Amino acid sequence: MATEGNSFAAGRFAVYLKSLYLFFRFLLSLSKHRCMGKLLIVLLLSVPGFTVFAQKEDSAFIKRISDEILANGKAYENLRYLTKQIGGRLAGSPGMVKSEKWGLKMMQESGADNAWMQECRVPHWVRGGMDEASFNVPGKKNWVRLDVVALGNSLGTGKKGITREVLLVNSFEELEKRKEEVKGKIVFYNYRFNDTYINTFLAYRDAGQYRGQGPGRAAKYGAVGVIVRSLSHAADNNPHTGATRYDSNYAKIPAVAIGLRDADRLSEIIQKSKVHVTLKTNGHFLPDTTGHNIIGELKGTEFPDEIITVGGHLDSWDNCEGAHDDGAGCVQTIEILRALKAIGFKPKRTIRFVLFANEENGLRGGNKYAEEAKAKNEKHILAIESDAGGFTPRALGFTGSDDQFQKFLSWKELIAPYGCNEFNKGGGGADIGPLNRALKTPMASLNPDSQRYFDIHHARSDVFEAVNKRELELGAVNMAALIYLADKYGL
Repeated sequence: MATEGNSFAAGRFAVYLKSLYLFFRFLLSLSKHRCMGKLLIVLLLSVPGFTVFAQKEDSAFIKRISDEILANGKAYENLRYLTKQIGGRLAGSPGMVKSEKWGLKMMQESGADNAWMQECRVPHWVRGGMDEASFNVPGKKNWVRLDVVALGNSLGTGKKGITREVLLVNSFEELEKRKEEVKGKIVFYNYRFNDTYINTFLAYRDAGQYRGQGPGRAAKYGAVGVIVRSLSHAADNNPHTGATRYDSNYAKIPAVAIGLRDADRLSEIIQKSKVHVTLKTNGHFLPDTTGHNIIGELKGTEFPDEIITVGGHLDSWDNCEGAHDDGAGCVQTIEILRALKAIGFKPKRTIRFVLFANEENGLRGGNKYAEEAKAKNEKHILAIESDAGGFTPRALGFTGSDDQFQKFLSWKELIAPYGCNEFNKGGGGADIGPLNRALKTPMASLNPDSQRYFDIHHARSDVFEAVNKRELELGAVNMAALIYLADKYGL
């Protein structure tokens, strides 16, 4: 009986506290002196009993969000349509146009108060056909095919292709030491993914310089082509594309990525004797064309001028379905909108759901979104991006002030049961980076388990079948929980 009495008293106290809270909220809505009203609420929130009540209330609401997404989620089927019916969505391609129309329709059907297409000019690089490579077996007449894919934004060899001796280098330091040997040759960068990094994104950042800078640095010394070891530690032979950039001071030479097994085989043979490789690629640019960010919005009820952005990028490379990169982030974004609307959530602040254009080879969508936000003097309090695949959620990263990070940390206990039990300093994404630079907007990122991501990143294996339904949905749950808390409490 004593236990029941205590429980009853605690329940009455919680009701009392909630009544007080609603009363002060009412005073705040009427008061001309808002600062006094805010002070009263701060004092009320400092009561230990109220803090416990608020945590329970938040926990219960996040559970409602989770139940809706896990029981009634549409993300997986939306991803099936995006990948199987539309497929690759490189900027400027027919797939881009189809995906934009689909994205706008999904925003509207998922319950956005407003939905629109934000126009931006995007680059139009075209692969132009099959990428081919082969090498001669020393002492034999036959040539052996290599599995390669042209790097994005690279220029082709022309119809005849090129056949030249290959110079193997394992680093930029080795390139510099052997620069006198480079002229007239194809440089093969055989820089390996660092397998000792537990966070595989660190390995990607480390090796990524060879894809991005490799052609320009080789052209500086007279190279006529480049082969780059794929940025992966996969056990297969699928080559991985990705954007490269040229140094305007030197020739724009053809560049391809090579599958890892072929990279090992080619490297082994070159170390024993001279090897010639034939490259045939067809990449070229057409004039810039029109693309769009796809934006849906839930309007804030109390602070509509304060904006929380969540999104992923709609474009993908043309050699794959773009399921993990970044179809997953796009359907998670749409799913959060659908779920919040389905449970009747009315946000205090305006929440924008954005499918960004042209992240892969230009970042024009992210730049346009930030440019327009700055021109309109918008107040963005948080931007969240999912662009690390649809795998099991492990962590949330955050970039902001120390005080904001402490606020972010205070939500860990509420979100951790759904997978993200690490809250790390440093987070964001390529598409929301411009918003952070233009307006100092705090950024967050969903960080799923990264161990399998670079097995398929930018490769033909990035297909719908590589995505797990449950993992995809849990990613949406964790982001939705963060949005709910940021909307309720601000930063």
